[in-house]
Amino acid sequence: MGYISEAIIVAAGVVVLGRCIQAGVSEVANKDRVVTVKGLAEKEVYADKVTWPIPTKELGNDLPELYERINTTNSKVKQFLLKNGIKNEEISINAPVVIDLNADQWNNNLRSFRYNITSVITVTSNNVKLVRSIIARQGELLKQGVAVVDGGYENKVQYEYVSFKSMKPKMLKEAIENAEATAKLFAESSDGELGAIKRADQGQFTIEDRDPNTPYIKKVRVVTTVTYDLDD
Repeated sequence: MGYISEAIIVAAGVVVLGRCIQAGVSEVANKDRVVTVKGLAEKEVYADKVTWPIPTKELGNDLPELYERINTTNSKVKQFLLKNGIKNEEISINAPVVIDLNADQWNNNLRSFRYNITSVITVTSNNVKLVRSIIARQGELLKQGVAVVDGGYENKVQYEYVSFKSMKPKMLKEAIENAEATAKLFAESSDGELGAIKRADQGQFTIEDRDPNTPYIKKVRVVTTVTYDLDD
């Protein structure tokens, strides 16, 4: 009889323990019911800052004469800019760069000149529309004997969007709202309800040219990752 009672007690304990374990597993499973989604927000904006390098070049054998010529050229370029609405404080003139071609011991080609002197005037302005209009008319400098040379990669026109910080909170909010809409659809399809945000990052922001032909139009993009609890 004693053995039977002990067996019943042990069996009852196993049942209770099993139910406790089952309840614990269910609770853990419920805690792990989450959905992680990405939210996206995009906006096209016009650049609000432009940097326009204007390189000119002179070739010759007499350095003092070359400096006089480059100074005259710089003066013509600067007057052209001021006449067309560029402010004096938006103009900077870099020191001329002189290359002595005779110093190149690896090049034995005969040359009609020894020195290559380059000067760069840089316009930095927030009036992008005005600067773009002047860039389109820089051929007018040819009438004054000024040839603006190709600046290559180092001296290309650069457009920026510096007002990005002011729009950052609004775009992040939009990205989170898009993430929430996606998470709600997932919750509905899984017969659950969307709970509170469990984790969220600050969002990854990028600013890129819309396309190669319109670098003055920028595409601002933010992607945020948000994890929500799923409730039954």
